[in-house]
Amino acid sequence: MLRVLILSTLFPDASRPNFGVFVERQTLGLAAREHVALQVVAPLGIPPWPLAGFGHYRALSALPLCEQWKGLTVHRPRFLNFPATGGRHHAAMLVRALGPVLEHIRRDFPFDIINAEYFFPDGPAAVELGRRFGVPVAIKARGSDIDHWARSPATGPQVVAAANRADGLLAVSQALREDMAALGMPRERIECIYTGVDLTRFAPTDRDAAKAALGIEGPLVASVGALIPRKGHSIVIDAVAALPGVHLHIAGEGPERPRLEAQIARLGIGDRVRLLGPVAHDALPPLLAAADAMALASRFEGLANAWLEALASGTPVVITDVGGARQVMNSAAAGRIAAPAPQAFAEAIRALIVAPPEPAAVRAAAEPFTWEANGAALHGFLRGLVDRRAAAGNRTAA
Repeated sequence: MLRVLILSTLFPDASRPNFGVFVERQTLGLAAREHVALQVVAPLGIPPWPLAGFGHYRALSALPLCEQWKGLTVHRPRFLNFPATGGRHHAAMLVRALGPVLEHIRRDFPFDIINAEYFFPDGPAAVELGRRFGVPVAIKARGSDIDHWARSPATGPQVVAAANRADGLLAVSQALREDMAALGMPRERIECIYTGVDLTRFAPTDRDAAKAALGIEGPLVASVGALIPRKGHSIVIDAVAALPGVHLHIAGEGPERPRLEAQIARLGIGDRVRLLGPVAHDALPPLLAAADAMALASRFEGLANAWLEALASGTPVVITDVGGARQVMNSAAAGRIAAPAPQAFAEAIRALIVAPPEPAAVRAAAEPFTWEANGAALHGFLRGLVDRRAAAGNRTAA
């Protein structure tokens, strides 16, 4: 039996059901495997009082300390999140909060390994806790953690130091692996395990009927991602503004909403472009299946789940040349890689609307990326780290 402790500050809860849903899906897949037992520690960063009583922090503070979440045992300890510090204290505060929690968990669940599902602050904290409890540590890079936390002067040195102390590292794409190595992380310890997609939930349907259900006549472009600058929604909005009669539905929420709303109003395309807000993951399949294309002008990605979910739905994508884009775009039917500029995106979207690829050919691009393959690879990787640690201990004892 392999006993895994999943550590992830990126994990859904009742107040944020879409937050880190891909971590949840991977964890459910790993937990379903034979000879695997796991528990999840999903820490919540809460600022000191009185800030803890305001906004979304109030909802986080009300969450249970431990609960059953979709069949998983999920612990939700709190750690101090000091505002306006650039995150420099997050890992230290996480270690301080988690020490007693892991001591308690270990009494009934003697975990063999700590698997950190996001590089910061999870990674540095996991390394310190792994040393304390004498177990190996794996850290996974997903894209935004390397783009932001690993390049920030306040946290970058902590990220790179943790990478060099961890027993194993994971990346969601080959391109991300190279980015990690360029920052000083040990390339030989980085393994690529690609994200998965639920090919049953995301599948082609009658596109015209799906559009009618959404009240759409004519071409539809979908975009899925938080309303943050890195996702490039303003580029896609400008692109669609140049395509008369084309509709755009953007699923996601974030601090960019007021700026994007102002952009839509300025361009006079409020009748064609909708900001849908936070769309539940279970509600995404009808939107993606209805769309003629899914467009995301990201500045940085690892290997975006939205890409795979669109492709599995038979919907070609228009994306930038970031992260694992070229691994996913393995055929002409999958869509287009475009420069992050409105004109380039408009041309790529127009080409897919004028000459749409067959949905079955589009879907074929996503078929290698299954959660089953992801779970098997992750299981083997973690098992290998535990076995190597045990073998090294036996040699030392001898």
